[in-house]
Amino acid sequence: MKKILITNDDGYEAEGLLSLIDALKDVAQLTIVAPATEKSACGHSLTLTRPMRFVSVDDDFYKLDDGTPSDCIYLSLHSMFDEQKPDLVISGINRGSNMGEDITYSGTAAGAMEAVLQGVPAIAISQVVDFTQSRHDYTLAKKTIRTLVEKILAGEFPLPEREFLNVNIPPDTAEAEMRVTYAGYRYYGNDAHLHRNPRGEEHYWLGLHPLEFKPRESKAHLLSDFEAIEQGHVSLTPVHLDLSAYHTLQRLEQWL
Repeated sequence: MKKILITNDDGYEAEGLLSLIDALKDVAQLTIVAPATEKSACGHSLTLTRPMRFVSVDDDFYKLDDGTPSDCIYLSLHSMFDEQKPDLVISGINRGSNMGEDITYSGTAAGAMEAVLQGVPAIAISQVVDFTQSRHDYTLAKKTIRTLVEKILAGEFPLPEREFLNVNIPPDTAEAEMRVTYAGYRYYGNDAHLHRNPRGEEHYWLGLHPLEFKPRESKAHLLSDFEAIEQGHVSLTPVHLDLSAYHTLQRLEQWL
């Protein structure tokens, strides 16, 4: 039976993670290793300054005490699997989108990044949500990930080494067409909020930016992930880990 390793960045009790497990429980043998607490926006960080331990939650289900998604994948691949690695790693279903440059912040995307660095095909999947609501509908996300996984396990992963598939699900719909997209250009601002406690000590909360974006000029003939979601499509973006700016190499040589 095929094997799938699952993680997330919202924590082991997250609704999206449990929905992902439910969607795939009869498709493959699942091993779940998730952070013990929420690690949203932790990026591709590994824990190097303290020890960590796996805590059993259920059969083949563990929380990693204060670990990140990258920790979860790194440690589980090297401690829970022998020479035969899992056939696929899936990170998600994240509560909130991971599009454009948000991929660099995302713990969800980082779980998939760590997997492909270790030679295992991977998918990151995220659900666009209304953060004013406490519960969310993952019906389309479950249907999408099951379709993708069944297709992969029946054939082959569609991407080369060190590339993962970044999937974003539109809100408020049970049916949507899948579209292949590129990572769009996200606008960022400063959404830091200053507060004072009863003793007058200052502290800050970082807020959420609206999903404001623009297409990249050189990609005008393609659809960005933001545009796909805005149009009600499921966005599938291939992401590679080579961050070299090849188009700038010659300019830098001339500058030197």
